Amino acid sequence: MADVTTKLVKKSLGNKIFYLSVRFIVIGICRLYLRLRIVDAHKIPKTGTFILAPSHRSTLDIPVAAATTRRRLMYMGKDSMWKIKPIGKFLTMLGTFPVTRGSADLEALRRCIAVLERGDPLVLFPEGTRHHGRIIEPLFDGAAFIAYKTGVPIIPVGIAGSEEIWPPGSKLPRPKKCVAVVGDAIYPKDLNGARATREMMSAFTSELQASLQTVFDRAFKILD
Repeated sequence: MADVTTKLVKKSLGNKIFYLSVRFIVIGICRLYLRLRIVDAHKIPKTGTFILAPSHRSTLDIPVAAATTRRRLMYMGKDSMWKIKPIGKFLTMLGTFPVTRGSADLEALRRCIAVLERGDPLVLFPEGTRHHGRIIEPLFDGAAFIAYKTGVPIIPVGIAGSEEIWPPGSKLPRPKKCVAVVGDAIYPKDLNGARATREMMSAFTSELQASLQTVFDRAFKILD
């Protein structure tokens, strides 16, 4: 696991202060310019690890996810963004870690597991990529697999309005309202050391999709 963890941000007071400073500025802009509203943020644990699983309609979903908790969150990013060293260092200090696009999924899964095992919350967009509209698309089993491997809960977050604010292809965000609703944590079954079957992970993924759709719908009701 050493080759995996070396690409994760080092835990230090300086890095923590840097992250909190950037977060303060970005979230302040989101709240003032976008009138961002977070609902049920208290459902996010103040201690322990978890997977935050937001809906994904815009690049804006990344800072919105960070706004749901004061805790440092970790994200995956395309390794091509690390080709320019200053940008790569900046992303690493923010808690982003590189994953090679087109490589085996096992590499990404191992890095995600390493993040959780060292005690950091992880953000995973379970739809895989940005989508359009108000229906949650079929989810990948990756989040369920990682949850079963680590025993951590998954917390769904429905984000409404981000697509209208910053749609794909738009250079700048528009000053509109955005709402994020945090759902109840979903826990993997305790298997007493046994391995989860494909059927178990598929069922867990279906449960996550239903929960994510519920908070997504609720976010739009508040937004509308």
